[in-house]
Amino acid sequence: MPEPGARQETQQEMPLPTPQRITVLGAGSWGTTFAKVLADAGRDVTIWARRTEVAEEITEKRTNTSYLPDLVLPEGVRATTDAATALADAEAVVLAVPSQSLRANLTSWLPVLPTDVPLVSLAKGVELGTMKRMSEVIVEVTGVSPEQVVVVSGPNLAVEVAAEQPAAAVVACTDHDRAVAIQRAISGPYFRPYTNVDVVGCELAGACKNVIALSCGMAAGLGYGANTVASLITRGLAEMARLGGKLGADPLTFAGLAGVGDLVATCSSPLSRNRTFGERLGKGETVAQAQDATGGQVAEGVKSCSSIRELARAHGVDMPLTDAMHRVCHEGVPPRKLVAELFDRAKKSEWG
Repeated sequence: MPEPGARQETQQEMPLPTPQRITVLGAGSWGTTFAKVLADAGRDVTIWARRTEVAEEITEKRTNTSYLPDLVLPEGVRATTDAATALADAEAVVLAVPSQSLRANLTSWLPVLPTDVPLVSLAKGVELGTMKRMSEVIVEVTGVSPEQVVVVSGPNLAVEVAAEQPAAAVVACTDHDRAVAIQRAISGPYFRPYTNVDVVGCELAGACKNVIALSCGMAAGLGYGANTVASLITRGLAEMARLGGKLGADPLTFAGLAGVGDLVATCSSPLSRNRTFGERLGKGETVAQAQDATGGQVAEGVKSCSSIRELARAHGVDMPLTDAMHRVCHEGVPPRKLVAELFDRAKKSEWG
């Protein structure tokens, strides 16, 4: 069954060529794993890494122990800290840096970034200050047409994909033919991508699920069980669908892999950084303490809860869970106090 928003190819359509030489800009856990997916699909892959020691380890040992200690990359994957070298002859560029640093990185890469190839975004977030989705940031900084920007989303926990556990994903692009070309480029024995033309829905779902995962982690940290977590997932899904509907997304997208699929994985798995970060907050740690415990890394949802909250307010959308996460993370409100407030809200119809 195709994903919501998908369109089937016909015999009359002339398919775009499948990119063969692909550059991944970012050597974190998901960027490195995605490079493996590409290499296992038969592509020629170069990774740009910020740190020299990471680039050398990837090239010489085919490992990246800073992020994925058990991963061994396929033969031929190479890495460099020089963006111009990494991007030379690239037929597609994968952007695998955190959402809040995407603009700055893109600006620095701009002199050597090819603008006539697909730009594939892996980041899941809404930019602080501008309230822009990642595809909007890419278009604004690079000047490319929106039809050149592709978004990959779905239930894709890096450790599981790196271990070649079967997973599915969504390749979203307003140009369906370009989505199909990237779909072919990343298809492999353990990674099954579907296409979708609803970029807005896929991006909003990917950003919002990180915030809902924080709430589920907090619930677990407070000692609550499956009923509470299931309620948070379901009401979180309602929140993201309300925002998506207001911004023109296809409602069916939120029932697909980029929506409920990614939401369930991120809210339920101990491998989810957002869930585990939220659990630490639920147990009484501050944001700074949770950050120190996770090697200085802040979960995307901690920052995105603020930008999504502002986006929702700008469009008159009620998102009580998102607002609650902002208050815990940035105003110091105790998680247990917010649980009481959420359950004391005015009663309403489920679909009201």
